[in-house]
Amino acid sequence: MIPDGRIDELMERYPVLSSVREDIKDFYLVLKECFDNGGKLLIAGNGGSCADAEHIVGELMKGFCKRRPVSDDLAEKLQAISPEYGEELAGKLQGGLVAMALSNHQALNTAFANDVDADLCYAQQVYGYGKTGDVFLGISTSGNAKNIAYAAAVAKAKEMKILGLTGKTGGELAKLSDKSIIVPENETYKIQELHLPIYHALCLMLEDTYFEE
Repeated sequence: MIPDGRIDELMERYPVLSSVREDIKDFYLVLKECFDNGGKLLIAGNGGSCADAEHIVGELMKGFCKRRPVSDDLAEKLQAISPEYGEELAGKLQGGLVAMALSNHQALNTAFANDVDADLCYAQQVYGYGKTGDVFLGISTSGNAKNIAYAAAVAKAKEMKILGLTGKTGGELAKLSDKSIIVPENETYKIQELHLPIYHALCLMLEDTYFEE
């Protein structure tokens, strides 16, 4: 079941996004299938979209609006391992959905850029980290960022699902993606302003699905 309430709230706050309502549902279903099957989400973007990629990871890998406590079984194991700090770990750790921003590996990215080709840094990571059942989310306001397109092509070759979060016409990223959200704006900053509430809604929908409190 899709948590439609989160989408309803999003549409009330941002009526301009009504044209992509079904696309948001499609994104959610792709991500849910990935996490249901033990997959991971790889995310990449440039500039503001790079910041968005890291922002999404922050909402998925820790509590967003819920506390996401660890299971009773893990809490018991932690306390058995360390009477000194097991209780603190059990009380403070939070459940996460496995997501990785590909911009955060500076030694690898700068080495590959220097030794091989800077445009292929994200593609190299998708090649190394990605597997069938994983999802690659490319964020590009134009849809034509070369490094994002290269990464999406590698993801397709590795039989991963590809999601494209973009604007304008969707560009090359929309062509490569299994599902795309193309927000109805043409200026970069306006596209970015609409990307944030969309991925916040998706993160809330996923949190509602996987965590009770």
